[in-house]
Amino acid sequence: MLATIMFWRDGFFLQITHQSGTQIIFIFFFQILNSKSSYLCLMENDSTKIFGLRAIIEAINADQDIEKVYIQKEIKGALAGELNQLIKERKISTSHVPVEKLNKLSKNQNHQGAVAKISAITLTDLETLINQAFLKTKTPLFLLLDQISDVRNLGAIIRTAECTGVDGIIIPTQGSAPINADAIKTSAGAAFKIPICKVNHLLDAIYMLKDSDMQMVGVTEKTDQFIYDVDFKKPTALIMGSEHKGISNAVLKNCDAKAKLPLLGEIASLNVSVACGVALYEVVRQRF
Repeated sequence: MLATIMFWRDGFFLQITHQSGTQIIFIFFFQILNSKSSYLCLMENDSTKIFGLRAIIEAINADQDIEKVYIQKEIKGALAGELNQLIKERKISTSHVPVEKLNKLSKNQNHQGAVAKISAITLTDLETLINQAFLKTKTPLFLLLDQISDVRNLGAIIRTAECTGVDGIIIPTQGSAPINADAIKTSAGAAFKIPICKVNHLLDAIYMLKDSDMQMVGVTEKTDQFIYDVDFKKPTALIMGSEHKGISNAVLKNCDAKAKLPLLGEIASLNVSVACGVALYEVVRQRF
């Protein structure tokens, strides 16, 4: 079991991590507030949660990696306004939900109208990810995941990416599976070893990567070119699509190359984590 304490001006943040990966979060304030509802909070489950308006504000100001904030519909007040402003400034994913949803998320604790999910891993911002990769190698390899929705697929992909030397994984904040306990377990701990970045829009990441002279290669059946025909000795970002829809049209239009895997049987497609593994090992084969 590992305990981490971080102090700031108004209190301290205590994170307890069990060897299984489960986390419990406590946030304490030095100043005793008049409102009973202002005292916060804990929470733990398959993903780490905190609740309470002030607690979430302090977590954001303490630069915690917030995956998503759930806010009660039509909530008003100074703290709610402050939280909404912070969320807007930091571009944090948000959902406005009925109070019943918050009661369920907080297991009927006093949530004050807000619950936040904290990332189980430390995320890397995109610019840092790119800069660090190019400092390490002249031919970085990134993996972009376009709305992979199954946590076990995500975990398996992360595991394979770490094994094949991927320099970073980029996923959108909306529509992607959470990096929770199931994903981390399936990754065999690789989620803690490979840089992972979340972006509001995958296209923004693609534009920035292209500015760094990286080729975008989409793995899709919507092409006549096979994966073996692509030159992966260049700096490359490999793009994998969702389990049901594949790569979105907007992302596909911005690919420099499209490549498919040969399917010789009667089944029309591979599981996305398997397809990703085949594609990544073709990159390894060409570069090894």
